[in-house]
Amino acid sequence: MPASFSERIEEALATVVNSRTRADVLSGSQVRDIATSTEGRVRLTLILSADDDATLARDVRQAVERVEGVTDVRVDVKDASELPRAAAPAPAAPAAPKRASLPVMDQKPAAARVAAPTPVSYPNLGKVIAVSSGKGGVGKSTVTVNLAIALAQLGKRVGLMDADIYGPNIPRMMGVNAAPPVADDKIQPLEAFGVKLISLGFLIERDQPAIWRGPIVMKIITQFLRDVQWGQLDYLLVDMPPGTGDAQLSLVQATQVAGAIIVTTPQEVAVGDALRGAKMFERVGVPVIGVVENMSYFESPETGKPIALFGTGGGKRLADELGVALLGEIPLYPPVMDGGDNGRPIVAADPKSTAAKKLIEVAAKIAS
Repeated sequence: MPASFSERIEEALATVVNSRTRADVLSGSQVRDIATSTEGRVRLTLILSADDDATLARDVRQAVERVEGVTDVRVDVKDASELPRAAAPAPAAPAAPKRASLPVMDQKPAAARVAAPTPVSYPNLGKVIAVSSGKGGVGKSTVTVNLAIALAQLGKRVGLMDADIYGPNIPRMMGVNAAPPVADDKIQPLEAFGVKLISLGFLIERDQPAIWRGPIVMKIITQFLRDVQWGQLDYLLVDMPPGTGDAQLSLVQATQVAGAIIVTTPQEVAVGDALRGAKMFERVGVPVIGVVENMSYFESPETGKPIALFGTGGGKRLADELGVALLGEIPLYPPVMDGGDNGRPIVAADPKSTAAKKLIEVAAKIAS
């Protein structure tokens, strides 16, 4: 008798093995609430613990998509720590893994995870530089991708790590979006404009929210540092999420960070938030290299004169208060936004524009 639609889905899920438990996600009770429709839509819940590989969600989705008759798959990821104790996945009997999986962190006793980890030095990564902002919407990711490309244009070996777990925009901005291959237990970074890239956006579907707490965030960042085949770099730029949360702390606990670049806009509300972000890095022993003021002014197309749409001097006041350099004032230039949406950053698409020249100047200051 032919297998039913639901049975075929369960058979597909049984082929997805969790490299931590060595059991498939179905027998390990990691998949819950499987729902199907007559149109072929499938929705299910995947339970992930802090020690699980975050890319398990992608593996589950792809396995179900291959089932004949499936037209759409939605995987809702839940943190095991958020479930009632009785509902947490029970350990399953070990089973031989049937396919290669992305590498995961070593298992450690619970007692060893209580203390903050000692930062690990990765000499092959060169100088690790965090690019951060106190609040969202100031163009931090835009500045990061353009600085990375500008450094590569200066002949530097550059990696770009998207640590904005909750809003991974680097794939779109760099015009690359594919699952990175795995070879010899190492994730192979993708590449664009001479920059090596890794992002959570390569590993999960575009509309999947990352509803994860500190332990999983720490795991992802550590895996991106340790288990990606970066090769030898001069600089690894890390695009941080806004604020002073788990990702920032995870990065400085995971590796030696050479310095931080703070991105702000001229408004006082942005400067105040950026100041708190800068103070966080200082408190954990990471020097602030300097401040980049984005959207500093709008260049009038008729006269060429700067028009201060968002006030003036915020970046300079922040740099003075921190006792660091104002690395650059980047004008508000619509093609910068268009380039981010279309995967053509301005320093590559229009290097002679004022905005691109300012960003290239900042990159030169970093390199010197």
